[in-house]
Amino acid sequence: MQGERIGAMIGAVGGLVFILVNAGGLPGPLPVHARIAGAAAFALVLWLVLRRPPAAGEPPSRSALRTYWICVAAEVVAIPLGASVINNVLEQPDLTVCWVVLVVGAHFLPFARAFAAPVFTPLGWILVGLAVAGGALTLATSAVAAAATAVLAGAVLLGFSALGGRRSAAR
Repeated sequence: MQGERIGAMIGAVGGLVFILVNAGGLPGPLPVHARIAGAAAFALVLWLVLRRPPAAGEPPSRSALRTYWICVAAEVVAIPLGASVINNVLEQPDLTVCWVVLVVGAHFLPFARAFAAPVFTPLGWILVGLAVAGGALTLATSAVAAAATAVLAGAVLLGFSALGGRRSAAR
């Protein structure tokens, strides 16, 4: 299905961006290693998605597309609004990236039903769980926990994208 390929690529781009942007907050040589691993994982997803033509399938329903665009719009509003509250009201700027991971995770949850794709449920909940754990660790330790949360979120997105790309290619 073409939608699976597109979804895998969107997830892979998002995962790579999470890693490239946030790896700099990791200590020592980890930023370089994380970025190299992220780029390699992205290349793997690209290869898995593009190596074979997709299987024929029905395009998403109007209802599914409506759900998609509502979730994306909510994400576009929630990220800067929440970041503003976190930075200006709570004065906890290190938590901003955990908020972004939380919103990205939550936006996947309605997709499972809308697209009849159960894979979105574990993806969404894993990201939400990472965000909550990362936020708690950030408050308890340092901003390194927030950077690690974002890098792990990127790895999760790339991993799920690789699985989606592999399934599409295997059909």
